[in-house]
Amino acid sequence: MDNVGKLFKVDDLRTVWKNEERDFSAWLSREDILALLSKEIGIDLVFEERESIIGSFSVDIMAVELGTNRKIIIENQLSDTDHDHLGKIITYAAGKDAEVIIWIVKRARDEHRRAIDWLNEHTDEEIGLFLVEIELWKIEDSLPAPKFNIVSKPNDWAKAMKVEGNLSDTKQMQYEFWQAFRDFANATDFIHSFTLRKASPQHWYNLGIGISEAHLALTINSQKKLLGAEIYISDDKELFNDFESHKDEIESELGFEMEWMLLPEGKASRILATHQGDLKNEEKWKECFNWYIDKAKKMKIVFNKYR
Repeated sequence: MDNVGKLFKVDDLRTVWKNEERDFSAWLSREDILALLSKEIGIDLVFEERESIIGSFSVDIMAVELGTNRKIIIENQLSDTDHDHLGKIITYAAGKDAEVIIWIVKRARDEHRRAIDWLNEHTDEEIGLFLVEIELWKIEDSLPAPKFNIVSKPNDWAKAMKVEGNLSDTKQMQYEFWQAFRDFANATDFIHSFTLRKASPQHWYNLGIGISEAHLALTINSQKKLLGAEIYISDDKELFNDFESHKDEIESELGFEMEWMLLPEGKASRILATHQGDLKNEEKWKECFNWYIDKAKKMKIVFNKYR
């Protein structure tokens, strides 16, 4: 068919990025490109610094996770994986006390993929390593388009099972609840608005909303049988005051009222919506998930208008 082009792979990445530091790292640190990578790995990345110093070395990109501020290092390699870079990512992670390590390469050799798999299997649930291949594709004479392929990633289920024997009944139920929520939301258009994180045995599930100073927390109180969806601001009273000055407009656009509160320590603040929901009633979980999804989507849209 004359109106259908031919897709082909650009083998030489250096035809687009001649230098890893000046060209590739600069391109990758752009907000729109980090958003592509975020979508692929399931973590909302916020750029912090390029060529961040660690002793006599420097890591290509330092980032944090939106909403949690977990430290993330990104090491780039426009060639095949090698032992030198494998050693570097471990050194950099230790030097920066990073919890997430992302190694982006042209091609992952089997021995290095197995090494990353082994590290993921033998570290605790707080540490995650991603080995990612970068490809370029063109249609006829079009501009090349990037494609990230995950070669190795943390096995969240396996890591959760490591600590399962130490979990109380409530913690185990929390883990199962958030895992079920994640599976449910992943089958809806919710994934077009939010990056879904791994499930953890805790009473909250955080989501990025595109505001670096705040995040959306979905919560469940098993004792009071109460669901919560809140904008949590860790340390920005000015942002809370800005939102509160538009309280009437925000609640009118949302279609529901919220609780507005500064927490006792005077730094963190919460803007909270609540609803009845019982963690122990698994037959009602779907209703809980639908409530979360409805409130989260509305809150992300409305609060971004007033930041």
